[in-house]
Amino acid sequence: MIEIPDLAVGGLAAGTLSAFVLGGGLLRSRRQRARQREEIATLRAHMDIARQEVDRAAQAFTAEVVHLAKRRIPAEATRAAHPHVQVPGTLHPELAGTELGAGMDGVVAGLLAAMAQERKRVDAAARAGMRGATREIQAGLYRLQDVLRGLQQRYDDPDLAQTLFELDHENEQSLRRAQVAAVVCGAWVGLAREESHLVDAVTGGQSRLVGYHRVQVHNHLDEGTALVSHAVEPVAIIVAELLDNALRHSSPDTTVSVNLERAHHGVAVTIDDAGVGMASDERAYAQRMVAGRDPILLSELGDPPRMGLAAIGQLTRQFDLSVDLSTPSPYGGVRAVLLVRNHLLSHIDPTERPPAASAPRSTRQAAPAAATAPPAPPAPAPAPEARPARTPAPVARDTAPITHESTPAPAPDGDELPRRRRRVRADDLPAQTPSAQTPPAHSPSAHRPSAAPEPLPARTPEEAAAALGALQSGTAAARSATDAEGNDPR
Repeated sequence: MIEIPDLAVGGLAAGTLSAFVLGGGLLRSRRQRARQREEIATLRAHMDIARQEVDRAAQAFTAEVVHLAKRRIPAEATRAAHPHVQVPGTLHPELAGTELGAGMDGVVAGLLAAMAQERKRVDAAARAGMRGATREIQAGLYRLQDVLRGLQQRYDDPDLAQTLFELDHENEQSLRRAQVAAVVCGAWVGLAREESHLVDAVTGGQSRLVGYHRVQVHNHLDEGTALVSHAVEPVAIIVAELLDNALRHSSPDTTVSVNLERAHHGVAVTIDDAGVGMASDERAYAQRMVAGRDPILLSELGDPPRMGLAAIGQLTRQFDLSVDLSTPSPYGGVRAVLLVRNHLLSHIDPTERPPAASAPRSTRQAAPAAATAPPAPPAPAPAPEARPARTPAPVARDTAPITHESTPAPAPDGDELPRRRRRVRADDLPAQTPSAQTPPAHSPSAHRPSAAPEPLPARTPEEAAAALGALQSGTAAARSATDAEGNDPR
């Protein structure tokens, strides 16, 4: 039988044990709650950090988009027309190579592609409009050219003839500019000529310019070196534009040297000026323009547009010509070399079809013996009752084979414009009527082919000047006699 004190002691022990068990569980529960609170606090801290990082990323993305819209895209648009403009990169360099950075670059690339297509569409529309306008302008200038030449053939007054020549030459400038604009806009050169001497095509381009008398052409080609028909006008246009640049960018008291020389792959036309020259970036730009390899938009030609080099690029691409501007001139200016390849060259018998009388003679021909040339007869004095006749300018001999006994007249000096030959019937010519003065190789520079004039007897410049003086004196005397009869009181 269990005694009560032992039972109490056992119960007390059991209660104590239970209390320890319950206390331990309570303590563990408190520790778990404490750890949970710590974990919750840690999670909240991580969430705050993550929220801050998201906020910073959002701000960075927003700033990058704003930078793309306000800086990069406008710079890229400007660079499309002005390659020297610097385009900024991403606002945050760490984006380079990331998916976000690639996305930004894709936006720029897509925009540039769309801009390029739109620029081409607008440029094509502008070219079409300019082609139509230049076609109408050229037609009007051709009509004006016909009128001026008709007036030159109709009137004999020297002062009026000089004015008509000046107007004709000015009309030639406008026609050349309209033709260049048409070529830049993709129009055909508009002319199909027969085969012509290469030196005539060069001097024909020279005669289209203001200040052509400053150009000195040195012909080192074999006689009869010619161009095939479809290359005559392109070569004349290219030479005219290269000479125009040389004349514009050099002092008026300097000359521009042109050398025609045979090369292995064709004929080289070398133009040297003593002008201001070009910087390296200008030379690179000019070389890209004349190469004609890349399409050139009208918006790339400046304001006002500089169409000369662009026209050269169009023609070099269409007719397999080449122009090089990479070498400076030995005179400190610019050297331009036009290479006419062999498949564009031909040969003309110089005895059957000689070059223009004013074209420079080939240095391959022997120099004429000046001692054997007969002296020119002196010009007759005017009649006493004749009015003073205008002193004629030196005239060029009719187009005929150049022989050792006679040489062409020197090129006119100063700013006086050259004179073209009046086409008259042979039965209307007096016995000593000379031919009129012509500009340097003007026949290749005329914009439309015309019927060849009837051949006239070849005369020396002195004989032609003497005959013209006699004709003018006789005309003035006859007019004076007529006026005297009209005033007779009988």
